[in-house]
Amino acid sequence: MTQSTVSKVSKISLRRRLTDRLMTGLAFFTVLLVLTPLFAIFGYLVYRGASSLNWAFFTQIPKPVGEAGGGMANAIVGSVLILGIASIIGVPFGVGAGIYLAEFGRNRLGGLIRFTADVLNGVPSIVIGIVAYAIVVLYQKHFSALAGGVALAIMMVPTISRTTEEMLLLVPQSLREAAYGLGVPRWRTTLSVTLRTATSGVITGIMLAFARVAGETAPLLFTAFGNQYWNLQPSQPTAALPLQIFIYAISPYDEWHREAWAAALVLIILIVGSVAAVRYAVRRGTFGTA
Repeated sequence: MTQSTVSKVSKISLRRRLTDRLMTGLAFFTVLLVLTPLFAIFGYLVYRGASSLNWAFFTQIPKPVGEAGGGMANAIVGSVLILGIASIIGVPFGVGAGIYLAEFGRNRLGGLIRFTADVLNGVPSIVIGIVAYAIVVLYQKHFSALAGGVALAIMMVPTISRTTEEMLLLVPQSLREAAYGLGVPRWRTTLSVTLRTATSGVITGIMLAFARVAGETAPLLFTAFGNQYWNLQPSQPTAALPLQIFIYAISPYDEWHREAWAAALVLIILIVGSVAAVRYAVRRGTFGTA
């Protein structure tokens, strides 16, 4: 190898190393840029709300203005109830729609379902709350946790269905063909092979939808409405953390403002904790194992 060739290779190698380091640094910078607002918001919530967290906050219901103590235990339980109803309704419909789109939806009906899901993803949550009010609250003639769950379920379905479809499409066709070659029916192949293989991605999509609706307030204003007392009946108005945060935040009382910051911190911790727990279970193989 001549000296000129060595020099040329050296220059090219130096340029590649510099480019590699530059792009690596740029990628690291963008990651910091994305994470900074998240940590800033969480840090500010800890700063403003941590001082109001105590045992009474998690075990007592709100007290009238001027009385010391009180908490948001009823709102925490109400949020769990409403999100549970939303998940029971929304997850089966979303996963079922995603399975149909991925396995059987290469037709006009599939295209219509995709278009509807994409439109629903962009509909403001307050509009969905009004729709749930019209189809559930007016029918029941009163507000309820069920109506709130229906509203949040409507918001969950399009995200879950589109994510499920994309995850199922990533499963190699050879796995399906192998099952067909063994005489396994198509429906059984879809459930036991295709869906089982894509379980991790499907559950991730479910948790994304769950995290999105967990902090929604507007739909609950028209459906669950709120409650200052304990309620475990789906057919009755129910408190929820987003509703309590909204009510306390617009009030003129400093004590309620502090309670709102604490509730916002608890809501974020509950969302992050639930998503992290499910992702940990998926990674350990708790879900999707044979």
